Amino acid sequence: MDTPRSGFLTAFEHFWNGWGAHQDNLMLIVCGSATSWISDKLINNKGGLYNSVTNEIKLKPFTLAESEEYYKSNGIVMSRYDQLQCYMAIGGIPFYMSLLKRGVSLAQNIDMLFFEQTAKLKQEFSRLYGSLFTNYEECEKIIRLLATKQQGYTRKEITEKTGLPDGGGLSASLRALEVSDFISSYVKYGQSRRTVYYRLIDSFSMFYLSFVEGRRTSDENFWQSNIRSHELMAWRGFSFETLCFYHIRQIKHALGISGVYTETTPWSSKLKKDGAQIDMLIDRADNIINICEMKFSEDDFTVTSSYNRQLRHKMTAFCEETKCRKTLHLTLVTTYGLTFNEYSGNFPKVITMDDLFNRSVY
Repeated sequence: MDTPRSGFLTAFEHFWNGWGAHQDNLMLIVCGSATSWISDKLINNKGGLYNSVTNEIKLKPFTLAESEEYYKSNGIVMSRYDQLQCYMAIGGIPFYMSLLKRGVSLAQNIDMLFFEQTAKLKQEFSRLYGSLFTNYEECEKIIRLLATKQQGYTRKEITEKTGLPDGGGLSASLRALEVSDFISSYVKYGQSRRTVYYRLIDSFSMFYLSFVEGRRTSDENFWQSNIRSHELMAWRGFSFETLCFYHIRQIKHALGISGVYTETTPWSSKLKKDGAQIDMLIDRADNIINICEMKFSEDDFTVTSSYNRQLRHKMTAFCEETKCRKTLHLTLVTTYGLTFNEYSGNFPKVITMDDLFNRSVY
């Protein structure tokens, strides 16, 4: 309705200010998935509709706990381990979840949704962005770039790698994608507040670009055939990190710091040689930093001697480069738990997937 030459918004402003706003028995509800349009044209309108919105409800994707309740109400039986993987593929989007079939495995469902010849989500990526954003081609370029790096890119890097001009158009695209929960912005620990990074947080987009787009395969059972491949194992590891960032409230609750102000970011060393990377830092106002390691595992996670050396190197590199004076607490976020051995004492606090499903945290 609101195409560039339609004049819809101007006409609507005249209708509302000239008549609609004065009717006691009239309530206007604007509802839709085009979050950026609603935000720019209505909520943040600086023209005739300025300050006209009386209330707003933003429906975010379901959490793991909400997704589990949805599955139960639909009679879908899945272990929490499989629910994690399902969430990492389609996110907490009720429409995608409604396409799952009862009585079949998760792997079979993924093949039916993405890899069969008539799979319902095979062409969903272009349809999704085309329906949500007027500048969808620019948005898709940004998403495709962010999908290539877990910690994301700065605005300068985005312009250099995509060829998009660094102006108001790029600002509008980044804002629209962030408002719509496709990307998030953050500042890395120890860096200037002006250096903002953008990272992809939409599970569906990440999965689609990793396994569907450009993949020339006639195997309609691709997921079932490759379920234990190195490629899928690597994807589970990266996607689990994104899932954990989205469930930071559950992680804080498990740590007993729900009421403490925190900043949560990844961190990477600036050194090209012998550098280090930390999945998640929870920088707390009570003078403690939780150094979080996320490990998606089929069983209890085991700290080996080589991984123990990596942990020591990470801690040393972080302290030396950032000159951090806060107390550091190593924290493990994993699926089932931690195997007891001579190195398990590295992690005084272990958070499992059951903590991520906590229903008391919404």
